[in-house]
Amino acid sequence: MSQPNVLFVMTDQQRADTISSLGNSSIYTPNLDRLVARGVSFVNAYSQTPVCVAARYAVRTGRDPLTTRVFSNGHVPPAPGQAQDMEQRCGPYLAHSMREMGYRTFGIGKFHSQPGDEDLGYDVHLRSEEILAEPASRAADAYGAYIAKEHPAYDFVEGLHGERTEMYYMPQMSPMPAAHTVEGWATDRAIEQISRDDDDRPFFGFVSFIGPHPPVAPPIPFNRLYDPDRMTSPVRGCRDVDHADEQIPNMNYGVWAEDVSDAQARVVKSRYYGEITYIDDCLGRILDAIEARDDADNTVVCFFADHGDHLGDHAAWQKESFFESSCHVPFLVSWPEQLPMNQRRDDLVALIDLYGIATAAAGKAQLRDGIDVISMLRGTASARPHLVGLYGAPGTRRFKIMVRAGRWKYIWLANGDRQQLFDIAADPQELRELSGSQPQIVEELRQVAIEHLRQPGGAGGLKDDDLLGLPFEARPLKRIYQFGHWPRAAGFPEDPGQALRDYQGEG
Repeated sequence: MSQPNVLFVMTDQQRADTISSLGNSSIYTPNLDRLVARGVSFVNAYSQTPVCVAARYAVRTGRDPLTTRVFSNGHVPPAPGQAQDMEQRCGPYLAHSMREMGYRTFGIGKFHSQPGDEDLGYDVHLRSEEILAEPASRAADAYGAYIAKEHPAYDFVEGLHGERTEMYYMPQMSPMPAAHTVEGWATDRAIEQISRDDDDRPFFGFVSFIGPHPPVAPPIPFNRLYDPDRMTSPVRGCRDVDHADEQIPNMNYGVWAEDVSDAQARVVKSRYYGEITYIDDCLGRILDAIEARDDADNTVVCFFADHGDHLGDHAAWQKESFFESSCHVPFLVSWPEQLPMNQRRDDLVALIDLYGIATAAAGKAQLRDGIDVISMLRGTASARPHLVGLYGAPGTRRFKIMVRAGRWKYIWLANGDRQQLFDIAADPQELRELSGSQPQIVEELRQVAIEHLRQPGGAGGLKDDDLLGLPFEARPLKRIYQFGHWPRAAGFPEDPGQALRDYQGEG
């Protein structure tokens, strides 16, 4: 059998419950449904560190954050005995490995690498990042440069993907027409690469969409597809449980979302669904390009997200918690020549498993910290008994750990030495906290967490062979300012008149 093509398609901040054929009758996703029918849908898939940068390093390395040292949107120093260089610690990035195995490689879209120009192993690498805060960064961005060159009439738009800062969770419409958004651009570039006939090698492609990450700004006509009055309101439990993780109120405040009404939340959800349906439309064009190839059935397609979005559930917005709305992600794997079609699986899988999926399909599995999903689907490898998630560096107040096993989810928070237990099977919305009534389950899963931290890089989270709890301390609330290239100041002006005169050149 010849090596298959392998295509990864990633979205940013897409919840697991946003695919029509997997149970959401309120959303229209004909092409995600098409992909569901083409392969296997994993309904218990997780982002082990549910935030942008960490999730992307999990995919490109196949490694746990104890090794990548990416526990959030920034790196921390290597643990004693670990190499300084990321690839020396983790092994070659996925695109490097695929290229070594005979693939032509292309990467298009958001990669959120640090540094931003890091060599990730793609022969063709077209980056489009979220925030283009200065003219130089915009000119260096493949999408920003495309707008300036090919569609200069739109080049005056500062927020090409929508306005951020106080508008982060304000419903918007894209400033760009559907054909020229960053998703439309990424789709066109992906089709060009998929359709090439000048290279006999199979392809490994990575298409990384920025949406539906806020600001929630679908283009016309996708901005008007969903009636807010038909959207469900957020679900909330006891505030002490919902906000036991103090990062939630902190992040709410950062993006002006500390007091979002149910009515506004339903409007945000309607635009969020519109953005997903727009990306679904883009996905359909990519799938059409694959189906036009002679080797379509020998093409592996994996669709997944880096993390979800609370969308007001648990009185929370953004991500970075271990509630299902934040860390539970869509995860679709299809390979018509080799894998079952239209199958649902409840095995625990994670973003680190994608490295093994790609390399196993290419003929030489490198599992690293993941499991052999391809062999598991063939019945020749076992499923994992539990899955561990980590956020924040061990030993710090931001550190938290999740253990998912069977029907249970255990969460431990270093800040305040707090713990939670949820029965996901009986209570999928996580409204009933059970740690007080299930001490045996708590102890079993806590021991799994402790054992996980005994690896190199995890010792900082332990003390006397137990989890290191710290006295509770709330972080100061701080707004997050993410403007375009004007005004350049990190905040709103004290004197609006002077700011306007400066902008107009009259200052």
